[in-house]
Amino acid sequence: MSRNLEFLEAEVLQLASVERSHLLERLIVSLDSDPEVEEAWEREADRRESELESGLIATVSGSEAIARLRAKISR
Repeated sequence: MSRNLEFLEAEVLQLASVERSHLLERLIVSLDSDPEVEEAWEREADRRESELESGLIATVSGSEAIARLRAKISR
């Protein structure tokens, strides 16, 4: 491990847990960045938003969605 990395690691470990968590999320996102995948997710989000706005699909509450999933799993 390089000196810079050792220094950075020591500094990061001194951060509050919420700050370390935020940094971790940012680092993971930076590793997972794939322009094609990001574009596909953007198109999917736009499609779903259009379906909601047009009334083609209806929303359900989080608790209802979980109940439906649990019912499917328990079959």
